[in-house]
Amino acid sequence: MTALPAHGCLRSLALPRLWLRNLRRTTSVAASSLPDPLTDEAPLPLPSDDVMPRSRPATASSMYFPKKNQTLELECLSLAFKGKGVCKVADTGFVVMCDRALPGERFIGRVTRRKGNYAEVTKLETIAPHWDIVEAPCEYASNCGGCKMQNLLYEAQLRAKEQQVHELIVHVGRFSKDDLELHNLMKPIVPCDVQYHYRNKMEFSFGSQRWLPKEFLGEKLNGPDKYALGLHAPGFFDKVLDVKKCLLQSDPANRVLEAIQDCWKDPELSLSPYDVHSHTGFLKHLMLRTGRDVETSLPELMVNFVTSSYEPELLKPLVERISSFPEVVSIVNNVNTSIGNTSVGEKEYILYGKPTIKEVLRGLTFQISANSFFQTNTQQAEVLYKLIEDCAGLKGDGSEIILDLFCGTGTIGLTFARRVKHVYGYEVVPQAISDARVNAELNGICNTTFVQGDLNKIDENFGRNFPKPDVVISDPNRPGMHMKLIKFLLKLRAPRIIYVSCNPATCARDLDYLCHGVAERNIEGCYELKSVTPVDMFPHTPHIECVCLLELR
Repeated sequence: MTALPAHGCLRSLALPRLWLRNLRRTTSVAASSLPDPLTDEAPLPLPSDDVMPRSRPATASSMYFPKKNQTLELECLSLAFKGKGVCKVADTGFVVMCDRALPGERFIGRVTRRKGNYAEVTKLETIAPHWDIVEAPCEYASNCGGCKMQNLLYEAQLRAKEQQVHELIVHVGRFSKDDLELHNLMKPIVPCDVQYHYRNKMEFSFGSQRWLPKEFLGEKLNGPDKYALGLHAPGFFDKVLDVKKCLLQSDPANRVLEAIQDCWKDPELSLSPYDVHSHTGFLKHLMLRTGRDVETSLPELMVNFVTSSYEPELLKPLVERISSFPEVVSIVNNVNTSIGNTSVGEKEYILYGKPTIKEVLRGLTFQISANSFFQTNTQQAEVLYKLIEDCAGLKGDGSEIILDLFCGTGTIGLTFARRVKHVYGYEVVPQAISDARVNAELNGICNTTFVQGDLNKIDENFGRNFPKPDVVISDPNRPGMHMKLIKFLLKLRAPRIIYVSCNPATCARDLDYLCHGVAERNIEGCYELKSVTPVDMFPHTPHIECVCLLELR
């Protein structure tokens, strides 16, 4: 395991200041691409004093614009949203975005897309490797889009993620860099102690068309040889990279994956992968979930086959093969007859064992079904929830009201329940609300109310069914919060809001609205930002979690 420096050391390893000079140009690109919660129309511009002013004299970089399919020599300066490299065209300063480019790397790229004031390129050839290069331990790392930062030293991954959050808070959130530093609002990123085998859920796809690297494109695959079970190749919805082992999931899950790979293509089993073009075939997805036996703490595994029809006799040989593993305690079949590629079935059948597995989080036991929402990294979720608890600053006298927005299966709210008067949770997914209620009963918690509803479609009646909360916890999905909800929160004026985000770009935007308001809509902000703490929940991926504390002014 890579040794990590103390949190304070991360700041001393900051990226070159050259990135900050070029950020002025890329900030407007990032802001203009954000989904807008105000309307269903084009995104609302996010003005910032730090964005390049219109009156700035034309420079060589602003006058230069590459053509589509043009080949360029580039240098990667930093990582931006979704892990794309921010790169500079040699001798011009013009900035483009490139997938799989890493800081310090010099390479040849081809322009694939022009849009507005930026361009995207595809890397063709590396001239000089990036800083902090390491050998990726996964054999699929160069082709799989899942964890494409494996060949970047973990400390460097943390630096890049922390830097990205900092710049978004400043340039999209419109918070002064001086204020962030003076009041210590921007906290160091919290690393993940376990950097492999941390995922408790992985979803693999069956495919009728196996994806091959360029060096093998000349090979002709026939019959079952062209089938695949694995992960979708980046940029392809119809091609699957065949994977026999994933270093992000547990060892028992990998043993089950390998066992299925060894036999499912056998012609005698008459198993066919689903074809997304012809909409024929039987096997759609394989989902593996790892939990824990509450009494022994040993791993327990759920295997979920997602198929296009219910034909248990076809799955019987696979069920017999994998049920021999002692960790496998549940095998289910979700049947999805739609032409879509979702892994959630219309009906679920138990093929072996029990219908659920369990996991322990912050002293509570959670029951997990095949389609349950649950934190994917259990160990780091413990760290995340402790940060949320610290931000809540509960009195501990059982007098406070918690409003848990986008509550999922209630994991956050339930961990608070025994220290407060009542928790009110809202979530759009009916199954998640059902699971939340089951988990409350499982843990003997009676002071929770979980309600199913779409928080993007609230009306003037929202808020009448619960008392004014002392703390609001909001954990929205990647698009962030709709302006209807932001307006409600500004009117509610709860003393504290804890904003938990999986997308630092939309997080920065929503913090701006809550603190600074939206002048052109006559919306006044009423909150003060007290802290932003990035958390690395998923090492080797571009994903970043943030815990932000807001207090009423």
